[in-house]
Amino acid sequence: MPVKIIQSCSIALFSVGLVGCASVPSTGTTTSPSAPTAERASPFSSTYSIPPAPAYVLSGATVLTGSGEQLDNASVVFADGKIVAVGAEIDVPEGAVSIDARGKWITPGIIDVHSHMGVYPNPSVESHSDGNEMVAPATAKVWAEHSVWPQDPNFEKALAGGVTTAQILPGSANLFGGRGVTLKTIPSVTMMGMKFPDAPHALKMACGENPKRVYGEKGGPGTRMGNMAGYRSAWIAAQSYDKQWDEYEAKVANGDKSAQAPERNLEMETLRGVLDGEIRIHNHCYRADEMANMIELSKEFGYQIAAFHHAVEAYKVAPLLAENDICAVVWADWWGFKQEAYDMIRENAALIEFAKGCAIIHSDDETQIQRLPQEIGKVVSAAKQIGIDIPVATAIRWVTSNSAKSIGLEDRIGSLAPGMNADVVLWSGNPLSVYTKADKVWVDGALRFDRRNPDINTTSDFNLGIITPTEDRP
Repeated sequence: MPVKIIQSCSIALFSVGLVGCASVPSTGTTTSPSAPTAERASPFSSTYSIPPAPAYVLSGATVLTGSGEQLDNASVVFADGKIVAVGAEIDVPEGAVSIDARGKWITPGIIDVHSHMGVYPNPSVESHSDGNEMVAPATAKVWAEHSVWPQDPNFEKALAGGVTTAQILPGSANLFGGRGVTLKTIPSVTMMGMKFPDAPHALKMACGENPKRVYGEKGGPGTRMGNMAGYRSAWIAAQSYDKQWDEYEAKVANGDKSAQAPERNLEMETLRGVLDGEIRIHNHCYRADEMANMIELSKEFGYQIAAFHHAVEAYKVAPLLAENDICAVVWADWWGFKQEAYDMIRENAALIEFAKGCAIIHSDDETQIQRLPQEIGKVVSAAKQIGIDIPVATAIRWVTSNSAKSIGLEDRIGSLAPGMNADVVLWSGNPLSVYTKADKVWVDGALRFDRRNPDINTTSDFNLGIITPTEDRP
């Protein structure tokens, strides 16, 4: 089998009280003054480009649009990286590659909003453990993308499972774990070559057991009330920092050439980005009561929570999450591995959907990411047993359009509609079935995986070195 080769201010929250601080500590890297928020300063920009590809028409399939519709015996046309048409009667571009998709299903590319690929890659050895900066309770200054190892074999395995986009997050040891990054699951020598262009950054926060377990004997927090005090202290400092920069930028805008820029602080820049609506909060949080506390915290400091992750008790507060437009990113059936994960039910996502909320299925695991639609199937089956019938066209949104919404990319990915990015998966059957596999996967209209044509598929230098030779491989 021929194989293509890809060449090769930490905040002292508990030793130094920040509540009421007039000045912001200058921990973190100091550089020349410039406006520090995410939109105004964009280092480490994406170098991703769409490769040349022909137009395609996939005809006669069952199409799940990702926006709640199921179209039978329909076609999907895409060209130049974008969806051109979806429906029963379409115009086929001249020279398009035509694929008979009768008996098959089509969905948008699957989106996993909680992955640690690249930062906790395989092989899982200590020298590859780069997902948790466990040196202080607040490490908002770090960016997960700076730990991503592009040769992680998990990326190509996720692609083979229909995943075209993944949000890579830091771990959950800290109150503020750092920024997350959204990547395309394509082969690349560099992280920047995988980085989704102009995708919003995330800020990973964590509630509950993890921070107090890690820092309980390191100066705190050691309790859930200590966690809350730590968040509030950091946000108070961030508000002060935000105000200083707002005042400076206003002076510059008014032509004041004597204006003195505040000292930059990487910790505060990330938090300021949240306060200014440029960075999205993705909050590891299991218990219903803690989700309610975090919602109150967001109201106190004026920011929006994009999603609660893991959220095993989301069903208990599903109306509250819907009311506050917060997605619940959950598993189908993981629970019991620690006390705060105890009170889980398999119908969790279904009850969020029933409450007209935003339900999302995630992996948090390099194996589960390869079969996310099957995880949806577990929930749909459990929901039927309690009298909730969820159509497959609705449920597929839990890994497509809802996922895109949570990471701020719903205008580009997550649904099949004219003008959207041509992230498309052709499945051998109903994607919720355990017997179904992804036959072909396109990212921005370029065929990146073909189960029956290995010449299309790529592997990293690292993975190539451990592939067992066969008669079909050179």
